[in-house]
Parts: sequence; structure tokens; C-alpha cells
Amino acid sequence: MTIEADFAIVHANELVTLKGAGNKPRIREEMNDLGIIRDGAVAVKDETVVAVGTANEVLKKLEKGFEIIDATGKLVTPGLIDPHVHLIFAGSREQELESMAVGGISYLEIKARGGGMPTTLKKTGEATTEKLLERTTQILDTMLIHGTTTIEAKSGYEMTLHGEIRQLKIINTLNRTHPIDLVPTFLAQGIPPEYEHKVDQLTNAIVEEWMPEIAKRKLAEYCDVFCEKGYFNVEQTRRILETGRRHGMKLRIHADWLVHSGGAKLGAELGVVSADHLIFTPIDDIEALSKKGTVGVFLPTTPFCYIGTYAKARDIINRRLAVALATDLSAANMCESMQMMMTIAVLQMKMTTEEALTASTINAAHSIERAHEIGSLEEGKRADIVVFDALNHKYFPYHYGINLAEKVFKNGELVAEKGRRVK
Repeated sequence: MTIEADFAIVHANELVTLKGAGNKPRIREEMNDLGIIRDGAVAVKDETVVAVGTANEVLKKLEKGFEIIDATGKLVTPGLIDPHVHLIFAGSREQELESMAVGGISYLEIKARGGGMPTTLKKTGEATTEKLLERTTQILDTMLIHGTTTIEAKSGYEMTLHGEIRQLKIINTLNRTHPIDLVPTFLAQGIPPEYEHKVDQLTNAIVEEWMPEIAKRKLAEYCDVFCEKGYFNVEQTRRILETGRRHGMKLRIHADWLVHSGGAKLGAELGVVSADHLIFTPIDDIEALSKKGTVGVFLPTTPFCYIGTYAKARDIINRRLAVALATDLSAANMCESMQMMMTIAVLQMKMTTEEALTASTINAAHSIERAHEIGSLEEGKRADIVVFDALNHKYFPYHYGINLAEKVFKNGELVAEKGRRVK
């Protein structure tokens, strides 16, 4: 019996399938198994992958009348997934970034001087919804042309009831109108100046007023908290996350980014879906997260830009914690490219290229609970596919600083080509 297809990408030098990891994320040595097919092919009908194999195998299965896309000498992978993005904000903080990177001024010192996140809260609150939509669309377009097809999108850059609802509405609007799929998260993040020494009062407002209203409007799938020194402490974080769970939200946590905050330990206790950063997390807490099946999300950008200390990737992977990568795109540091995250992960965090690509696809899909439909190239899954102008997957840390994505397909449609959005 032959199979109908709209098109087939054929003769890939490497077709990375990551087949067989839909039920659980890959850990330890499993992360090095990319399921590569040489001279590979993937066929698509409507929004779905219908055949995967060698070019010869796939072409024999297909009925006539489909389009052929020649990927000779190219790398073909699943669409990249970015599971930690601070998406909606106005303004920029490039001067602060240079002060931290060159001057050695800490993030918390910048905040104490009146800079940092409060400046973004102010600028974002003053921006019109139209301006925020325009800017955010530009960010998403840049992500798309670099091969990202799904992201987890956080609120948190207004920190008022009206502002957080507005941000989540924008995220949900863009989820309907932009090719990239957005997974919406309510994030308790910045501390407005009027609450600087009254974080318990802010926490009360979040759990008693904000979250019931957000849940009533069904605006957020996840709840996340910035559990860090100078922001929400462990007990405040616990209250917010437990309230989120009572209102039907799944849980994520910012943990141990600036110091050992206790966030990872709390995340393990609550069984969060993902614990992100993990730069200063003790190994005992890593093991506790692993036992709960949490995915640890590494965010290479802030260590690369100004902190200088990375999560201990090798130790963490060896402790059997499933790990993913994400950009941590935010008002503090801008990088839309998951390709760059893989470069840093290999060259600075000492992950293998295979681990980095696994962390940017199937494990990232698990971190947003979408691995049953995205993150690998298998029959029946969504046709989110990237054709890279690269001979093989080892090119990510080798030919860096440019966009290697040549063609990007989302749900079976060509949405970006040669650095431009086409749909």
C-alpha cells in the first residue's frame, strides 16, 4: 500500500529523528543517540509526518504527485524548541549588560542602584498593547528564521493584575496568529518599587487576586516563580506555586541562578515539571529533582554574558537528570537563537553536540509536556522540521555566529526560508 504525501525532504546527509523518546526524556548516554539516518528522507501530508527512513525507502512508499525537496549535503532535524522565554517587554538594558560584563557590577547591585528589572516593569507598563504586539512579533520572527518552532512564553514584566492579564492575552493572541506555537506561563518575577520591602503583601495579592482571575480566564498553562535572592523567597514561592496548582496550572521554577536560593529543593518537593538555571544547585538537590522526573533547563546566556559561572552540565547529566536548553531571552540579554545556545553548551558547558541537540528538541518538548507531538521526526507527529545548511549536527559549535537554518517547516508548511519569514 502506498502513502499520500504533499512533499518529501530527501537525500539529507543526516536526518536526525530522535525516534523513540516520546514517553520519557533522554538521560545520560541516551542523550547521545540522535537516531541519525544517512541519506535520509521525511515525507509530510497536511500537518503530519507520514514516512521516515532512507530516501530509497521513503520514495518507494509514496504515491506519485508529491513535491520533492532536495536536502543533499544538508542536516535535517526536528523543529527546535525553546522552553524558557521572557517574551513580552519594552525597552532595553544594554548599558547594564556592559556594566556587568566589563565592570564586574553584579545584577543585584544594578538593581540596588535603581536599574535592573524595575526599569523594565516601568517601560513595559507604559507601552501600548499595539507596540508590544509589534515588538514581540519581530522577536518571534527572528526565532522562527533560526529554526525555533515552539516556545514557552512567560509573563512577568508588568507585575500588576491588569498588566499580567494583558501580557498573557498578548501571548495567547500571538499563539493564534504567529507560526510559532506558544505555551503560556504566568511568571511571578519582578518586584515593583512599591513592594520592594513588602514582598509578602505582593505575594498575598498574587495568590488571592491575580491567580484566581488568570485561572478563571484560562490564560496560563503553567505557573512559574523567580525564586532568587532579592525577589521571591522559598516560602513566598511555595505559596504561589501551590496556589497555581490548586487553580489547575502546572508548575515551573527559576532555581539557584544568582545564589543557592533553595529553589531546586522546593521544586523537587513540589514535583515541578521544570527547574531552570541550576547554576548554584547542590548535587543532592539535583538528585531529588531527578527522582521526581523534573526536567532541568540550562540557560547558557547569562553565564555567557556576565555571570561567568555555568550550570555543572557534566555532573548534572551524570546524576541522571533529564536536561533541556533554552535561550532565556529577556530584557536583560537578547538572543533568539537556539543554535547559539547549542554552541555555548558545547564550547563552554562541555556538553556533547548530541546532548545539546537532544536538549533543544525532544527533551525540551518533555519540559513543556509536548513530547507526544513534537521534538522528534516520527510517523504521526507534527511536521515541524528544519533543513540546515550544514553537513552534519557537529556544525552547531563549529560554524557559529550565523544562521544555519535554510528552511523551516511548521505543521507541514514552509514558514521561513533563507533568513526570511515566508508565511
